[in-house]
Amino acid sequence: MDIKEKLSILADAAKYDVSCSSSGSNRKNKNNGIGNASSCGICHSFTPDGRCISLLKILLTNYCIYDCVYCANRSSNDIERAAFTPEEVVDLTINFYKRNYIEGLFLSSAVFKNANYTMELLIKVIRTLRVVHKFNGYIHVKAIPGADEILIKEAGKYADRMSINIELPSSQSLKLLAPQKSKEKILKPMDLISKEIQHNNEDKKIFKSASLFVPGGQSTQLIVGATKENDFDILNLSESLYNKFSLKRVYYSAYIPINRDINLPNIMHPPTLREHRLYQGDWLLRFYGFKAKELLNENSPNFDDRFDPKTFWALNNLNDFPVEINKAPYQTLLRVPGIGVMSAKKIIATRRVASLNFQDLKKLGIVLKRAQYFITCSGRYYGDTGFDKVKIEDRLTPMEFKQISFFNSIDEEIVQKKKEEIRLLDSKTSITGEI
Repeated sequence: MDIKEKLSILADAAKYDVSCSSSGSNRKNKNNGIGNASSCGICHSFTPDGRCISLLKILLTNYCIYDCVYCANRSSNDIERAAFTPEEVVDLTINFYKRNYIEGLFLSSAVFKNANYTMELLIKVIRTLRVVHKFNGYIHVKAIPGADEILIKEAGKYADRMSINIELPSSQSLKLLAPQKSKEKILKPMDLISKEIQHNNEDKKIFKSASLFVPGGQSTQLIVGATKENDFDILNLSESLYNKFSLKRVYYSAYIPINRDINLPNIMHPPTLREHRLYQGDWLLRFYGFKAKELLNENSPNFDDRFDPKTFWALNNLNDFPVEINKAPYQTLLRVPGIGVMSAKKIIATRRVASLNFQDLKKLGIVLKRAQYFITCSGRYYGDTGFDKVKIEDRLTPMEFKQISFFNSIDEEIVQKKKEEIRLLDSKTSITGEI
């Protein structure tokens, strides 16, 4: 099998890992054109400062000893298999980088032979890139659950970011769908990486020449919809991971119905809108000061498809509103639907000079189609309906959902299409953070 065939197979196998974003484009180059968005293995990701970068995203191999029910690469699946040698991955990375196709490498792998053997191969790739080729581009590598601590530490010397995918939100789900894996084997290396990052940060305060250890932090991935856990369970787990292991990101992946099994949900489409709502809820945990138990609870364990999580919370806590724009503290402003981090800072800075009215808020870029129902300006309420939960819900409910609830016999495919349209419209808010 030549290198191009391997690249095609192992780049396609890597697409189920959402720990970096993909553009999803299949635009090919044409005669006299510039660029190619369909090259195998190249995906787009975003840096903290908003830049879009291209990464070579591949698996080292899709030969796997595990038979996880939900996984496309499970050992019992009859699929095309391939494996790179470490040297082939190094050559691909260097050649793609020199041609300006990529700015870094995202390297994962199925578990081949055993955890230690797979981890050693991954280390060989990134060590060769760093030491032999002096490659200083971005490298994200997967840590293999069950691998020895010494191997995890070795990988951390060369990687910018490491991740260990939890995949399923509970021990019960692991036993059901991935019985060869265990919660302990996943959390142990995650704890090790967290502690080593902390020690390295302390060393850098004392020694200027202290070597780096995973300077970009670590992340993980959770599959949404493969098991019965609700949004409250998932968000609680995410909050715990952020607090205990100082994770940079938790990525959510809507379950894709690839395999058929009695223990898997019988669905036609991935729950992408639910995935999107979890991302928005996660954003509120990380940047808006919310707690999981504030957003959801046992009586209301799932987000409402109609509303973003902050609006959903505000509607369930109307006793905290309306908020007076000219007096409310910064943390209170952050809890108003339609007011994001940047907007709240603008309000705080501007009202030091003069009192704000509704027109001023428009000029500041506040999302007033949501915010108007939850604020007052100098004591005046600007909502276009009474301050009543039912009336506000009706105003904020997208027309698509009103139509869906009216026509009960509407085709499921149309419902999914409408939800996807709403998800795409909402995606702008999750990128900018103005939610």
